[in-house]
Amino acid sequence: MSFAPPAGWPGADGQPLACREKLKVLAENHREAATMLQDLLEDAVLMGVDEAAMRRILAQMVLEIPAPKLAKKGSAA
Repeated sequence: MSFAPPAGWPGADGQPLACREKLKVLAENHREAATMLQDLLEDAVLMGVDEAAMRRILAQMVLEIPAPKLAKKGSAA
């Protein structure tokens, strides 16, 4: 896969994450997402979908991903 993960992963406080385990998981997730997106694009183009249109569709999907529902402090999980 040719598209590399970001040089750093910004935390909610604006500071880059430093935890090695978190960085490892994020890098793995990035690789998996990159591979899946590449496969989706290639499959669509092979089936006759316009490449530029498919890229727009994939970008829109990313924009519409619902925000994660994080447990609030003090509530039971």
